[in-house]
Amino acid sequence: MKIPHLLLALAGATALYGATAHAETVRFTPAQLQQDLQFVRHAIENTHPEPALRSGRQAYEQAFAAAQERLRQPLSRDEAWRAMAAMNPVFNDAHLGVILPDWRGEARAHLAAGGKLFPFEVSIDRQGRLVIVAALGGGASTQAGREVESIDGVPTARVLAELGALVHGDTPVFRNKLLERRFWLYYWKTYGAKDSFTLGVGGKPLAVAAATATPAVMAGDISFDETFQFRMLPGGAGLLTVNAFSWPDKQQFYAFTERAFTTLRDAGARTLLIDIRENGGGDDDMWKTGILRYIADKPFRNGSSYVKKVLEGRAGPGEKVGDVVHGNVDSWVQPEPGHPLHFGGKVFVLVGDMTYSSAVLFSNTVQDHGFAKLVGAGGYAYVRQTGGTQKEHVLPNTKLGVVVPRFVLDRPSGRREPALLQPDVVLADDPFDRSALVNALLKQLAAPGR
Repeated sequence: MKIPHLLLALAGATALYGATAHAETVRFTPAQLQQDLQFVRHAIENTHPEPALRSGRQAYEQAFAAAQERLRQPLSRDEAWRAMAAMNPVFNDAHLGVILPDWRGEARAHLAAGGKLFPFEVSIDRQGRLVIVAALGGGASTQAGREVESIDGVPTARVLAELGALVHGDTPVFRNKLLERRFWLYYWKTYGAKDSFTLGVGGKPLAVAAATATPAVMAGDISFDETFQFRMLPGGAGLLTVNAFSWPDKQQFYAFTERAFTTLRDAGARTLLIDIRENGGGDDDMWKTGILRYIADKPFRNGSSYVKKVLEGRAGPGEKVGDVVHGNVDSWVQPEPGHPLHFGGKVFVLVGDMTYSSAVLFSNTVQDHGFAKLVGAGGYAYVRQTGGTQKEHVLPNTKLGVVVPRFVLDRPSGRREPALLQPDVVLADDPFDRSALVNALLKQLAAPGR
């Protein structure tokens, strides 16, 4: 007898919820927790070529010493995660951190079993204010645009400080942007599930029921057409949106960009905007083949000097496992200026708070080689990027995870200042209107003298 897929899914979710709920009744012994912490340290130091790269050795050692103290008493899995995740901000790297390996699965199981979550999608602005964007899941809310001043009597500033102390990421503003997308998760995992909330909004209490909706960041499989888009804008500019540099069928992506550049040629366009504000990275070959082959007019490379840790199965000639190797990127890609779809107009790359990993390498490459100008708000991510993250290491007792990169890459020019991604044209994003930045740039370009 065949069991309907929905029933199978619910059975799996219920089993996961049961396992998770059971894990929260289990108290891991201090010896188990200390073993897990040592596992984290060994995973980092056996994989990362410069473990204290962003923290400095003293802060790195202090982070582990503090975690060791927090783990001297029996703790549940979530408590253990909070104790070790407190090291994440010290690492200052979105490729390095102690994580909940299957937080999406845990959240789905929680909801399937009747659990509830914080009821709003939110943003955290540069002033550290928590602002309601929409109902959880992205639905419209009459409270959109309003600041949340307190949650159940606790000042929001305190809540954000406590939750932000668990988030991994390059900088405080980067970590805030990650936190705002998963605010409901960090709140749940820190303060527990609730049926309702009393929010301070406009100086008055606002009673709100907790939500059973699926958070926006956990929306089902994102389609190709949602990830990659192209359209001609009024005035003749093209807008190419690339929300990832990864896709199972790369040829589908290459065919898509070929069609986009065909449209640009046929329309006689002289301006192209490439939007990677939501692009968290992927494979460099997707932007080398799918984009730069059409806009590059000189040889290019994606970096200059590098340092890497040699791992099992990745040793090159003369290398052995465990070596820390320093080298230079000598593989230059030749341009194709004679390509029938070569675009010789002005190119602007839109960057934002979720531009990361390979998307930062793309930004470095077009900026250093003069292929495009970067537009947006900077200061989120380091231009000297780590990379080559391995499948997360699973801690032996708590089954939490730790992700670690294996190399560090300098930008093509070799410059290390400014340390953070800095656009050529600084324009702020509007969390309520993603088209606002595009319109602001087009307005600038249309101004007399431009």
